Amino acid sequence: MSRKQIRLSLDVSPELNELLDEMADKTHSSKSELLRKSIALMEVAVQEKERGNHLSIVNKSQQIIKEIVGL
Repeated sequence: MSRKQIRLSLDVSPELNELLDEMADKTHSSKSELLRKSIALMEVAVQEKERGNHLSIVNKSQQIIKEIVGL
């Protein structure tokens, strides 16, 4: 079963467009793929917030070095 693709149009500032270009270049992906991955990451953050958990960045020693708030 194939899924029908839905095309979206998105207006962004020149600064955000530049950031998307830079991030897409760094991740060797397209801006579309970058946005899809970003939405997937946001989905995880929202689900975990609903469970009462927090999104954090941990270092190799498992110490929290940054907590993502405001999502």
